Parts: sequence; C-alpha cells; structure tokens
Amino acid sequence: MKIAVTSKGNTLDSEVDPRFGRAEYILVVDSETFEVSVIDNSENKNAFKGAGIQAASKISELKSDVLLTGYCGPNAFTTLEAAGIKACDNVSGTVRQAVEDFKNGKYSFLDAPNAEGQWT
Repeated sequence: MKIAVTSKGNTLDSEVDPRFGRAEYILVVDSETFEVSVIDNSENKNAFKGAGIQAASKISELKSDVLLTGYCGPNAFTTLEAAGIKACDNVSGTVRQAVEDFKNGKYSFLDAPNAEGQWT
C-alpha cells in the first residue's frame, strides 16, 4: 500500500506537516518496504488558491492509496475522494511513526472534510 504523508522535511524522520495543500513536502511511503518517493510541494506552498487540489493530483499520480495529514479542506477532500484516495486527519509525530500508527489501526478514515480552506 502507498501512503502519502504531509511532511516538514524530506525523510521518514521528519515531522508530519499538519497542512495538506501547503505542506513543505509530501512523502509517499510503501507501507511494507518503507521506500519513499518525495514530492517537493514548494510550488503549492504559496499558491493563491488550489493548493489542496494540486497536491491531491500529485499524490494520485504516484498511485497513493491513503493520505495521512493534519487537516483536509473541502476542495482537496473532493479531489481525493474522486481519485479513490482515503484520508486520515489529526496525524502527528514523524512520518515513520505516522505510517506505523496507521498500520496499527490508530487512525480512521474521514468521511467528510474536517476543515474549511486553510491559508496557514
């Protein structure tokens, strides 16, 4: 399974970034091998609008199954849902710990966006 995790850095030991569309990086982690594909999300970080939609499109291109993040706004949620990507919110700690916690059943999937559009 491929798990996308919003991150403040580009390694498994980086802290989870609570923002989705405006995260510094998004790491796509293979849940079995812990191989990582890094998405540099800097072009979306300061985007006027559409950051969540663009980020959702990028993780869809990498065939992600799940997104682990802090907050997921309505436009990003709709785009993720259309791509068949399930999202979990209120994720914290390191990327590695977030993936382990997900595998151990700590997080549940969102059935609706949990936040209005974010500018932070």
